[in-house]
Amino acid sequence: MSRARSLSYYILARLALAPLMVLTITSIVFLLLRATPGDPVDVILGPKASPATKDALREQLGLSGSLLKQYLNYMGKLFHFDLGTSLATRGQGVVEIIQSFFPATVELALISLAIAFIIGLSLGSFSATRPNSIFDLGGRLFGIITYAVPPFWAGMVMQLIFAVQLGWFPIGTRFPIGIDTPTHITGLYTLDSLLTLNFAQFGTAIYYLALPCFTLGILLSGIFERIVRVNLRQTLQSDYVEAARARGVVERRIVFAHALKNALIPVITILGLMLAALLGGALLTEVTFSWPGLANRLYQAISARDYPTVQGIIVFFSTIVVVASILIDIASAYIDPRIRY
Repeated sequence: MSRARSLSYYILARLALAPLMVLTITSIVFLLLRATPGDPVDVILGPKASPATKDALREQLGLSGSLLKQYLNYMGKLFHFDLGTSLATRGQGVVEIIQSFFPATVELALISLAIAFIIGLSLGSFSATRPNSIFDLGGRLFGIITYAVPPFWAGMVMQLIFAVQLGWFPIGTRFPIGIDTPTHITGLYTLDSLLTLNFAQFGTAIYYLALPCFTLGILLSGIFERIVRVNLRQTLQSDYVEAARARGVVERRIVFAHALKNALIPVITILGLMLAALLGGALLTEVTFSWPGLANRLYQAISARDYPTVQGIIVFFSTIVVVASILIDIASAYIDPRIRY
């Protein structure tokens, strides 16, 4: 079987399994939400409401009847791309919530990932070309520490130092209160301000993004640093690199023009998965920095027992991760000719 044909079969199989994976995640979330203690009707009406009032609201919200009936009801709406209506806001659709809050998460994720990639690639390359040196040891420690540090703790420490003690950055939020936000085009404040040529708003958006993005970027950079360091070191010991050295090719050209390209193949895979995970919600970072993103909105929905919002956001996030994983597998297969399916 040719490589192109086997790859086609693999892509078709992954595409066929994608809806099943999303459906499985949705079903698990549906059951777990209803298995946990608490009742959203009590949250909305309070404990002193009469049983008749509670039953009427439960019927109105679709929370009455057996668990199977609720499940089939929800799945029927989901197959028609209806994610439901928020219980907490009473009237706002879950799709509207996603449209309102997701751009903030995208902006935070993209800039954080760019910072992580630049730092990780630089440190990983630097330490890999200096094996068993103090720089190599420092790179290892950096990768371990940044991977082990809890994001919420790092966020609070960064806020305490740079926002509270030094006063260099704001503690939270996305834009200062009382100042007009950029004209809505994409929902990304940095991009919208550039599209409207409002550089003052662009500077403000970057200023408010700096601390949470830098914190998250530093924590993620350790993953890239470790992968780049290990793969680049292995690549530098390969036969074709030794042959290039024997021909008198400059070491700097060997590293950046030959070895680094092959060492970045697994990094591309991790880059895509990290982006999917970040778009799926840097929950602890958004909550710590009061960032008005979709992950923070998910946290609020969980606290309020807002079943439709929680389910809708998780369906959205899981779809992103599933689609991203399929695209990464396809891209890796085309980039690396050694991959066979």
